[in-house]
Amino acid sequence: MSEADTELNADPEIDDPASQPDDDNPEWTEAEMRSARPVLELFAEVYGQDFADALRKGPGRPQAAAPKVNQTLRLDQDVVAAYRASGRGWHARINEVLRANMPTRQD
Repeated sequence: MSEADTELNADPEIDDPASQPDDDNPEWTEAEMRSARPVLELFAEVYGQDFADALRKGPGRPQAAAPKVNQTLRLDQDVVAAYRASGRGWHARINEVLRANMPTRQD
């Protein structure tokens, strides 16, 4: 392998001392890899199943009572530009205008 090939294939993480095994962070053996378990399993044992379940779900955003629908809508460029220029929340403002002008159902 030429010197140029070595430079192209150099992995910066391998040369970084922080990524090298040391006494505080030894490299795992094959046996340790085979005995590894998912962290949620361990948390369930140590802290209880409720704790592990709460982590699995994650905090996230609360479920909306009426979730939004992702819909592609083609609008004129000047319309979109005007709403975007109005700042954060422009999607919600378009939704308000559409709701205010929503056709009423006539049976």
